[in-house]
Amino acid sequence: RNQARSQVMATAERGPLDLSAAPSAKGRRFALVVSSWNSEITNALADGATRVLEQLRADRVDRFDVPGSFELIHGCKVHAESLEYDAVIAIGSVVRGETPHFDFVCQGVTYGIARLNATGKTPVIFCVLTDDTYQQSLDRCGGRLGNKGEEAAVAAVQMAAF
Repeated sequence: RNQARSQVMATAERGPLDLSAAPSAKGRRFALVVSSWNSEITNALADGATRVLEQLRADRVDRFDVPGSFELIHGCKVHAESLEYDAVIAIGSVVRGETPHFDFVCQGVTYGIARLNATGKTPVIFCVLTDDTYQQSLDRCGGRLGNKGEEAAVAAVQMAAF
């Protein structure tokens, strides 16, 4: 099972995402909760996730925008608790600045999404880039390191079937 998962994950060494080992999303519904902050990055991640979910034949993919990454927690909570979706994907991008704000936001979002997973019935997939530079984020949203939104979509399908 772990080997199959590693085969579908995109990395710089493996090149484009290979969906041949990914499970089908047929009959499944997914919510994408997307931060509007760093929208160039988050839109590319959401596009990648949507593209993969459609390729895997998801019945429904709905997108909900929130102002920033910290608000992802509430947005994901609302849609996970609705039980309308088989999985929720939290999509955000936090780029390190000159103040500790980066650390507070990253820690809060990570803890919040982890808590939703530990206490809820619907899986919430963590697709929040936490990079030191904007270029690192670009590299991970369709650049030289693939698109982490695509990887999150595969994880969502796997967890929906768990």
